[in-house]
Amino acid sequence: MSVVAEIRAATETDAPALAEIYAHYVHTSGATFELEPPDGAEMDRRRREIHAQGLPYLVAEIDGSVVGYAYASRFRPRIGYRFTLEDSVYIRHDCAGRGLGRLLLDELIDACEALGARQMVAVIGDSANVASIRLHERLGFRRVGVLDKVGWKFDRWFDAVLLQKELGE
Repeated sequence: MSVVAEIRAATETDAPALAEIYAHYVHTSGATFELEPPDGAEMDRRRREIHAQGLPYLVAEIDGSVVGYAYASRFRPRIGYRFTLEDSVYIRHDCAGRGLGRLLLDELIDACEALGARQMVAVIGDSANVASIRLHERLGFRRVGVLDKVGWKFDRWFDAVLLQKELGE
């Protein structure tokens, strides 16, 4: 089931919602390897850092409520990687499965292509995170590898699935 949402640039006022959405994944899944959820101030610092690099940080909003977010970050800091970006997408847990991830990732890809990016990489925590893997595959990402047992959380090891998409022409 898909939903109509407004996709727009994230702002400082979105920070509490970003923190709340992300906290769910920190507490319940291997989608992120953080152990303590950052507060709104830290989420806004991260958002500002992304914006300062000229990269997109988007939110999905329904009826005035932020229900998801996505952003692109530099894949690696060295200059040779400057045309490769990494995506991150998080959806409010009670809104999952409604097409919001696809809306956000579609917009994010378009914005990154407009910036001249040539590759996008997804590093998905936990190979059991099938929804995220399928989302990326539906949008043209291909699996390029798995990093076995690279994250320790909830007293067990998690892997990371690597997917990649060529951008632009």
